[in-house]
Amino acid sequence: MGTMLLPDLGMEILIPACAVIGIAFSLFQWFLVSKVHVSADKTHHHSSVGGGDDKNGFAESLIEEEEGINDHNVVQKCGEIQSAISEGATSFLFTMYQYVGVFMVAFAILIFVFLGSVEGFSTKNQPCTYDSTKTCKPALATAVFSTVSFLLGAVTSVISGFLGMKIATYANARTTLEARKGVGKAFIVAFRSGAVMGFLLAANGLLVLFITILLFKMYYGEDWEGLFEAITGYGLGGSSMALFGRVGGGIYTKAADVGADLVGKVERNIPEDDPRNPAVIADNVGDNVGDIAGMGSDLFGSYAESSCAALVVASISSFGVNHELTAMLYPLLVSSVGILVCLLTTLFATDFFEVKDVKEIEPALKKQLIISTALMTVGIAIVSWVALPTTFTIFNFGVQKEVQSWQLFLCVGVGLWAGLIIGFVTEYYTSNAYSPVQDVADSCRTGAATNVIFGLALGYKSVIIPIFAIAISIFVSFSFAAMYGIAVAALGMLSTIATGLAIDAYGPISDNAGGIAEMAGMSHRIRERTDALDAAGNTTAAIGKGFAIGSAALVSLALFGAFVSRAAISTVDVLTPKVFIGLLVGAMLPYWFSAMTMKSVGSAALKMVEEVRRQFNTIPGLMEGTAKPDYATCVKISTDASIKEMIPPGALVMLTPLIVGILFGVETLSGVLAGSLVSGVQIAISASNTGGAWDNAKKYIEAGASEHARTLGPKGSDAHKAAVIGDTVGDPLKDTSGPSLNILIKLMAVESLVFAPFFATHGGLLFKLF
Repeated sequence: MGTMLLPDLGMEILIPACAVIGIAFSLFQWFLVSKVHVSADKTHHHSSVGGGDDKNGFAESLIEEEEGINDHNVVQKCGEIQSAISEGATSFLFTMYQYVGVFMVAFAILIFVFLGSVEGFSTKNQPCTYDSTKTCKPALATAVFSTVSFLLGAVTSVISGFLGMKIATYANARTTLEARKGVGKAFIVAFRSGAVMGFLLAANGLLVLFITILLFKMYYGEDWEGLFEAITGYGLGGSSMALFGRVGGGIYTKAADVGADLVGKVERNIPEDDPRNPAVIADNVGDNVGDIAGMGSDLFGSYAESSCAALVVASISSFGVNHELTAMLYPLLVSSVGILVCLLTTLFATDFFEVKDVKEIEPALKKQLIISTALMTVGIAIVSWVALPTTFTIFNFGVQKEVQSWQLFLCVGVGLWAGLIIGFVTEYYTSNAYSPVQDVADSCRTGAATNVIFGLALGYKSVIIPIFAIAISIFVSFSFAAMYGIAVAALGMLSTIATGLAIDAYGPISDNAGGIAEMAGMSHRIRERTDALDAAGNTTAAIGKGFAIGSAALVSLALFGAFVSRAAISTVDVLTPKVFIGLLVGAMLPYWFSAMTMKSVGSAALKMVEEVRRQFNTIPGLMEGTAKPDYATCVKISTDASIKEMIPPGALVMLTPLIVGILFGVETLSGVLAGSLVSGVQIAISASNTGGAWDNAKKYIEAGASEHARTLGPKGSDAHKAAVIGDTVGDPLKDTSGPSLNILIKLMAVESLVFAPFFATHGGLLFKLF
């Protein structure tokens, strides 16, 4: 078999060390961001330290600007707007977590009861599933430990989302204030804040998973199969929280956004983030709860699940059978090295090179992706060389398949590079620097209808290359290392998650910064700088969604493989009616789910539009700017609507595997999982890219940076109004339905895996009757 160079002790030190370095680095970045002062205390001169103790418990002072405009009122206003956004976001998340907490407890009880009942709650050891000569821990133990790991995953996911949101609301006004010194300074603040979230999330996820494995190992001892099966609850917990975060946050942000746009921009012809618009605070809150908290939980879920899928398959391969701990935890080592690689990469954006001009923003963010991918390739090669035996066997549907360590390196590498390709294709289709978005902008000349037609066509076309990239990486990784190969390919795609999240969180922070600049009445020049940051952020957000969707496809396929081997299905035959009906129903689910989420945004936006119109019509002096709008009512409408509307789509995803597994059995369920994976990925990519393209087509016309763009504009022209309508239609596609779909794909697969022993023993009640 060949021995590994890295001893177990080395691995046990390396993984937590990398996680701690990641956390320390994120705290250091946060400290640097906190040096930009936002003070709401205008009695002090700018040189002295202000005593204004703001929301985050900091005694803060004013900054000295280079432009010499020491306008205390502007800084004070920025501070006030920031705290309003922070309060709105915090109160929404707390409300949501109360509802989700109830669900968490109920679902934890369900896991315990279902898994405990597999062996009739007996406490006796039983023969192992894959090797009947050995005895394993009772099913009751799996039930208890799966429930614990489910709760741990859920809590880690909630904390990840919440911390990300806190950082973003802390950094938005700071980015606005730094924009007074130039675009480069503002870029660094926004990017550093994104990095805080990226590193905290990657390191937290890794550390909690590693500690959980070590603690569970004390009980399970030599029974690794049972141990890693119990760990799968961690992925389920992470993703089930992400589902509600994504759907709830997505409905919140888009209800406010659509409401603000339709009344403000189209009817009243006022700028995007005009302080007279009552929905404007709710819109900015939404960016944080949807794009930051939701995205954070989502990618954490992907990371947790791909690790779990790889560990389950490895536990029944030679790593698990021969108790090779270092090789067994290879997926965690890949993620550990990823943190170090991303740390180096981040320095390229903040310290080694400086962004001096608007044109350099997008290339700087793109370089992050290229540098991290190139460095990570080297990192994976080193990890594969030191942590894996030269040859080993991987469990492949009942047989053990021999694999070389270099083949596993290629599996991770192919996932990593497929992620980069998906990122660049997404960028090509959603950035207004390229012809696809410019064509969509051009189609606005003839009205909203042609804009919508062109945008939809663009979205459908943008699916082609990502699907080929996913297909090739699946073929290569499966040929080399069966289902384990696919699981580590997904991990490869997610190995640079810290950088991906930093780039992703940068977008909403810049978006908020622009909103604050507009609301605080800052000069046109500052607004131009924040707009440039935001336009780049739009594209990077689309790249982030591309990553999330691509990794979700690989993750759910790996989970599907783990489910099939766990449920002891030797082959999934599409031609049997049991499986085929599952395929059809599975392929329909993403449409049903999208219909629910789109309609939810529509009905929530309807209430918002009515409220904004009511305020414009009934509050005297609102349009003139002499009276203040009632922001709180709009925030409340968004909160109530999203909490209420997130429950049905969530229930659809969580209950489907349970109902299908219990009534129709594991074969039909395998069909449902395959069907939802195949159709979900396509809809998710096209929805995200269509929405992103419409948004940037509108920005292209508004910015008027090229001769072509100036012929379409300015703001308020017919072409611009058509672009705003396209953007409004695209909002729920790109921020609610598209990104939530990748959770649907993963969550159903990981839930099926957790409940596989129960379905295999007691499932298929309807077929047993006939």
